[in-house]
Amino acid sequence: MSSVVEHPGAGSVERYVAEFEAAADRRPAGPAWLETRRRDAMERFAALGLPTTRDEEYRFTNVGPITATEFARAADASVDRAAIVQHLYGDAVAAEIVFVNGRFSASLSTVGTPAAGVVAGRLADHIQTADAASLAAVAGPDAAFTALNTALFDDGALVCVPKNLVLEKPINIVFVTTGAAQPTVSYPRVLLVAGEHSQAQVIETHIGLGGGVHFSCAVTEVVAAASSRLEHYRLQFERPDGYHYCRLQLQAARSATFLSHAFSLGGAIVRNDLGAVLGGEGIDCTLNGLYLADGDTLVDNHTTIDHAQPHCASHEVYKGILGGRARGVFNGKIIVRQDAQKTDAKQTNKAMLLSGNAQINTKPQLEILADDVKCTHGATVGQLDSDAMFYLQARGIARADARALLLRAFAGDIVNRVGFEPLRERLDGWLLAQIPKDAV
Repeated sequence: MSSVVEHPGAGSVERYVAEFEAAADRRPAGPAWLETRRRDAMERFAALGLPTTRDEEYRFTNVGPITATEFARAADASVDRAAIVQHLYGDAVAAEIVFVNGRFSASLSTVGTPAAGVVAGRLADHIQTADAASLAAVAGPDAAFTALNTALFDDGALVCVPKNLVLEKPINIVFVTTGAAQPTVSYPRVLLVAGEHSQAQVIETHIGLGGGVHFSCAVTEVVAAASSRLEHYRLQFERPDGYHYCRLQLQAARSATFLSHAFSLGGAIVRNDLGAVLGGEGIDCTLNGLYLADGDTLVDNHTTIDHAQPHCASHEVYKGILGGRARGVFNGKIIVRQDAQKTDAKQTNKAMLLSGNAQINTKPQLEILADDVKCTHGATVGQLDSDAMFYLQARGIARADARALLLRAFAGDIVNRVGFEPLRERLDGWLLAQIPKDAV
């Protein structure tokens, strides 16, 4: 490794560099191209350093608590099925792939053969025989935390749906982190590949069990081939003292359809980066998100949709419910390249503040270099409608029940877009249980 560039948090960077060198000694030998990319990613991370509020992309998100904490790699652990059963779907899904502290759990997983030609299982089982092209998505170093994951992930989930196959049931991926006496870190990795004219649904869930500080540094990459359709559900339930970072990156080809539904329902500091490159004509991309925060928590959603080719459409709706002293951040960027004529892009962000101390920073961005486009964006911040509350209470509905009805209606706009019924039904219960209890 070259020397670490001096920057804020350099001591933390040095610790991760040391972890990388130690991990290289214990990790089974992988293909030469992957080892090269790991090293390039660590070089990139060492040059970038951990982000601070001096960086424009992190201006409202202070990751100082992550930078200041000395994490150890999460150790092997066992988890009872009963502890995660609410995140498993049994016969309603085609396969369930479960990881505990970043390591595949055969006892909790049900993989089998979802359908002819479908690959659903451990990334490590396939990476030895795959060439660089077929797993090219694993290469992306990108920004600091993404580069860190690329350098240090041991294993992950791989789902490949072959050309022309319609997968009738979803594939469920679950990452579990367990408590420990000292702060721990894990690096979940997911690679989803949808072949031409294929259709599939994938559920990805991150949950924290027990106590103790934990940092989950996750990357999910999606390759959607021409005319494919992929619906991705991402749920995050970190512990109150857990930190979570996720990068979801989409590379879509001509006439592909991609739908993302993201739910952030826990964690002390949560940062979600979602990027989509619409690299062919006729692509349809939908990004929906719902986040809840209470206490002193922070949830930051950054999205970027890059319209690189003409005749593409993107639809984005993110909603947040914030109570206590919680803070939310939404930064949504839409880029329309010069050749991307006939683009149709819509973006909406709405936040509900339930406390006088809760706050939201929202920043919609449009970079339009083409002239024949339709692009709109809107952002609203509000509180519970006092007239609606009065109307419900005047009809004999208790204040707490009236409040719950209005908040469920606000969140329901996102929840009702979930196409997998068992998940949609569970989300309603989870949201009701976790909606902040204070209200202005």
